[in-house]
Amino acid sequence: MDEKKDITTQNEKSNGADEKLLKELENPQKIKKIVREGILLAGGGAAILLQVAMPGVGKGVDEHSNFSYRPLDRLRTTMTYVYCMAFGTPEEKRIIIEMVHKAHSVVRGPDYSADDPHLQVWVAATLYAVGIDLYEQIFGRMDEATAEAIYREYAILAVSLRVEPGMWPPTREAFWTYWDEQIEKLQHQITPQAKNVAKDLLFNKEVPFLIRISMPLVRLMTADLLPDRIREEYGLKTSRSRRGMQKVIRGFTKVVYPATPSFIRTYPMRYYMKDMRKRMKKAQQQQHG
Repeated sequence: MDEKKDITTQNEKSNGADEKLLKELENPQKIKKIVREGILLAGGGAAILLQVAMPGVGKGVDEHSNFSYRPLDRLRTTMTYVYCMAFGTPEEKRIIIEMVHKAHSVVRGPDYSADDPHLQVWVAATLYAVGIDLYEQIFGRMDEATAEAIYREYAILAVSLRVEPGMWPPTREAFWTYWDEQIEKLQHQITPQAKNVAKDLLFNKEVPFLIRISMPLVRLMTADLLPDRIREEYGLKTSRSRRGMQKVIRGFTKVVYPATPSFIRTYPMRYYMKDMRKRMKKAQQQQHG
């Protein structure tokens, strides 16, 4: 079947939020333990570069977004979606999902569409892979039962959109097989659009000064979280001294971060959720105004 026709057919079947799915996953518990941690924001750069390494995602972001002059917007919208799926009410989830569908509906080109479920699986996969990597670097490995339960709940990030439940790998073993296969493919096809996004993300002179002076650290941490060949394709340098700095940062964070009070570690989640609810309230007032 023609891929574009297949995507259109699936979109027609998936109009609006999947109420049955939202009911089943309206109160996930295990995933909250992971996504509430503010340290996951440190993986934002790596997750974005992995996402746009998929050609369809890279083209969509480069050609249809304001990434070049507002590079932090994708992080904000992505984290708002993640936090809402984990902590939001059923009504908040419905609203956010419909907003995502609306935003995705215009992001399409001759050979890509933001509504392509295969691309959505990949985006969700990067959030899981980077998030779990960071979490376990700081807090240590989870036992198998807990890790598997958390993985199953991460499916909500994919199947709440256009992804059929069967498209999300059923187990962690199946997921890492899928992941390795994708990385093997992508390391040979980083597109100019993906490299444009990387430049805008890591070398952007338009961001506020306080963010700009932190960019060397962001580049260092991003390079540390990327698979070697992907990092090389993006032109992110590594050396013995850089690897040494990365090791020091990991060690320092592993000691300091868990000892940080929970209300500080979870501040980004509470901030984004408050911002989301403020925006929703404003939109509702405008509709009824």
